[in-house]
Amino acid sequence: MLPARLSNSGPIMELLCGPLGVVAGLGCGLLIGWHLRGRFGSVSKSLAGTEAGNNACESSVMGEGGEFKMILVVRNDLKMGKGKVAAQCSHAAVSAYKQVQRRNPELLKQWEYCGQPKVVVKAPDENTLIDLLSHAKDVGLPVSLIQDAGRTQVVPGSRTVLGIGPGPSDLIDDVTGDLKLY
Repeated sequence: MLPARLSNSGPIMELLCGPLGVVAGLGCGLLIGWHLRGRFGSVSKSLAGTEAGNNACESSVMGEGGEFKMILVVRNDLKMGKGKVAAQCSHAAVSAYKQVQRRNPELLKQWEYCGQPKVVVKAPDENTLIDLLSHAKDVGLPVSLIQDAGRTQVVPGSRTVLGIGPGPSDLIDDVTGDLKLY
């Protein structure tokens, strides 16, 4: 029921306050969104300035030139429990985030815009982890190697998880593409 002061306004007000008003509002919202996407959605941004320096990689803010992701590589030989693995992956993700926030905030925005994808894979041993670290640094990807304090399940100083990225998916896949999901 319409308020008393609107009820005498006639059939036009009844249409605007009813289903027609909802349809009109949705239509206006879609048009404004389409206009803003066209205006701001195709601006190219450079990824230059990653940890290794001037490793330029062009992509749009929308991720149209390629998606972005972060990979968390877990050492499988340590036989950590699920909770321990989750905690170590969290350390790596937060560390990588903070690093990229300081060094390349534009890259961070692009990764966030893509939904902040993260993938967890496994490495058979510490040597593989170190090789991946070296390869990722060589191609200019941000890296975060986590060493455990050793208070629970592993020896103090154990290298447990390597965070790679966030960065362009194709570049990360070149480094970690042959690893199996955890």
